[in-house]
Amino acid sequence: MKSDEEIMEILEAYDLTGSYRKAAELAGCDHHTVRRYVQLCGQGVDPTERAVRSKLIDDFLPKVEELVERSQGRVGADAVHKKIAAMGFTGTDRTTRRAVAAAKESYRAGNRRVFRPWIPEPAMWLQWDWGEGPRIDGRRTSLWCAWLAWSSFRVVIPVLDKTLPTVAACLDATFRALGGVPTYCLTDNEKTVTVEHVARIAVRNPELVPIARYYGTAVRTCMPADPASKGGTEATVRIAKRDLVPTAVNLRPDYGDFAELQQACGDFMTEVNGRVHRETRRVPAELLAEEQLRLHPVPEHPFTAAFGETRRVGKDSTISVESVRYSVPHQFVDERVWVRFHGDELIVTAMAAGSAVEVARHPRSTAGSPRIADEHYPDAPRGERTPKPTNPAQAQFLAIGPGAAAWLVEAAATGIRRIRAKMTDAVALAKLYGTADVDRALGTAATVGRFADGDLLSILDHQGEDNRTEPIRRSEAHSLQSGTSAWSGFGN
Repeated sequence: MKSDEEIMEILEAYDLTGSYRKAAELAGCDHHTVRRYVQLCGQGVDPTERAVRSKLIDDFLPKVEELVERSQGRVGADAVHKKIAAMGFTGTDRTTRRAVAAAKESYRAGNRRVFRPWIPEPAMWLQWDWGEGPRIDGRRTSLWCAWLAWSSFRVVIPVLDKTLPTVAACLDATFRALGGVPTYCLTDNEKTVTVEHVARIAVRNPELVPIARYYGTAVRTCMPADPASKGGTEATVRIAKRDLVPTAVNLRPDYGDFAELQQACGDFMTEVNGRVHRETRRVPAELLAEEQLRLHPVPEHPFTAAFGETRRVGKDSTISVESVRYSVPHQFVDERVWVRFHGDELIVTAMAAGSAVEVARHPRSTAGSPRIADEHYPDAPRGERTPKPTNPAQAQFLAIGPGAAAWLVEAAATGIRRIRAKMTDAVALAKLYGTADVDRALGTAATVGRFADGDLLSILDHQGEDNRTEPIRRSEAHSLQSGTSAWSGFGN
């Protein structure tokens, strides 16, 4: 087989000479070769193509094509080889693999799905899907990933479950983040959305329909096992998992608590919505400002019927459910919250920043065993008073620093005498030695319990010695131990 350049030279030599033999002399080949390539060129046949030769498997190709057609292109070459070998095929499995590969390629070419490009309209479609989130304290989390099609604006919300009330809360938070409600919401066929299929028609969850009607949108589902119908949100899930779930790729450390994951999701949304999108060549946040003009308005209050029963938070930052006290964050004291049980957990939902969010989650308990979480209360010490000045003299003493406050608390607990006079002496010493040194000395006195007269000055002098000189340490070459030379004449 000649190369393309050699064939070109042969044809060029024949056009120049018009003779097979003379062209062969110029091209350096046989004149029969020149004649063959010239005849092929005259017939309009590619001279570089090899002639099709008969093969052993030609008689079995109809059976190979039948097996590929019956399996819809999924059958393996090994299974095909066993079948045609039983029919009398004596060739190798390599020949069978080539034939099966060619038959599959032909099948795919005749059954390939052709997609019409989808050009979204403003304020028309919102897509959402779920992604597997990171584990926090051994517990699984999920990532709600929503994508507004026209502006490519993305919303990512971390959650602890995928129940219908959580879907309602995520929809409400997404609509408020977008500043409006689109006409349609497309998602997958989970049980919270689709309860069953009848004649390939999805039957919508009756509990989801009132939620969609309340916000003025329609929920649609894609074809089962067909990610091509919602590729935008699939890409959002993939990007969110790549950036938010700790892996060896992003080198992100594990999350300490759920609040860190929420902060990371907020930072992720700010980043992806603030940079130029590859498809639109515009910033999604800027496009959203244009799309908001066509979105439906968001209701003032969220759909709360799915969040459970209402409770009023008491002054002790607790609620009562089935005669059991459960704590909630102290910021919601005297506010109304919603409670519901999901399995063995109590979920508390409240309004925060105009949207319904989960604020507490407790294991289910029984009467007489309240569930109180320390993180729901402020960090102020309980049962103790912090020093607060009531006159100028006390203000001058406490202004020295935290060591002064610690000294006052510890000194008062021991019941020392002349505490006010010692506070006045400390203020005077602060003017001589400096506020920082006196504050340090007061802190040391509070730690070791030295509150007698002159103890503060003694500590200050000791601190001064530490600052002035280094302690002297004798080497091993010098010793105060008496020698043994006196014993040298003992016994003589």
